Amino acid sequence: MKPATIEERLGANKYLVDDEHAHIVLDEAACSLCDVHACPCVKACPAGLFKVQGDSIAFDYAGCLECGTCRVVCSRGTIQWDYPRGGFGVEYRYG
Repeated sequence: MKPATIEERLGANKYLVDDEHAHIVLDEAACSLCDVHACPCVKACPAGLFKVQGDSIAFDYAGCLECGTCRVVCSRGTIQWDYPRGGFGVEYRYG
């Protein structure tokens, strides 16, 4: 049996995205000081929400697993992270 891909594993989760209140906000000016090819948030996010696009980092909080890894690994403190408002966020369907 072939191991499941990260996309297949994440597909088992349900996300209720709060479009009015992002629970993760990046300080884009401070993020631009990072070497995008060595950014810890890109490498550490288990949901793969931080992506290198050219000379910058693209980010979308939809699909966040709410683990807080990005906030912990960011050495510049550019990530403002909080839990989503009640009723929003990730719902684990299996396990």
